[in-house]
Amino acid sequence: MASSLSGEPRSSLDIDIVAALQESDVEAFVEALEHAFYVDRAALERAIRAHSTANLIHLATSVKVDLFIAGGTVIDADLLQRRVPVFVGENPAICIYVHTAEDILLQKLRWYRMGGETSDRQWRDIMGIIRVQGNRLDREYIERQAERLGVKDLWTTATMGA
Repeated sequence: MASSLSGEPRSSLDIDIVAALQESDVEAFVEALEHAFYVDRAALERAIRAHSTANLIHLATSVKVDLFIAGGTVIDADLLQRRVPVFVGENPAICIYVHTAEDILLQKLRWYRMGGETSDRQWRDIMGIIRVQGNRLDREYIERQAERLGVKDLWTTATMGA
C-alpha cells in the first residue's frame, strides 16, 4: 500500500506489514490472531530471532500476510519513527501507518538487491515512486540511508533512468 500511495498504484496479491515483535510477544500475538489466521509459531519465532519474515494466512480468504520483523536493517528505527498515518475508513475512523515515500523507496531498493536484482515489479515500483514524487523526495536523506543499506549504486542507477 505504501508503494502505491507514493508511486504508481498497483494491485497486490498479499499484504506486507512491518512489526516490532520480540520473542516474549509471540504467545499473545498468536492467541490474538489464531481464530482468524493460520500462524506458524515456530516460523514466527525464527523470524523474530533473525529479524526476517514470517507468513500469516487469513483463514476466511486465504490472503497471505508477509510479516517483516523490524530490526533487520540499520535504518529500521528511523523507518518506524518516520511512518505516517493514512486514514482508510470514516465511520469508524481507521488509521494505518505506512512508510514515507523515501523509506518505501529505500526498502524497495533493498528488496530488489536481496532478490538478486531480477524483480521487474520491485524495479517498476522504484521508478514509479521516483516519477510520481519527483522533487518532493528528500534526496539527501535517501542518499545517506542508501549508503548505510549498501544500495547507493541502485539509487544512482534509478535516478539516472528516471
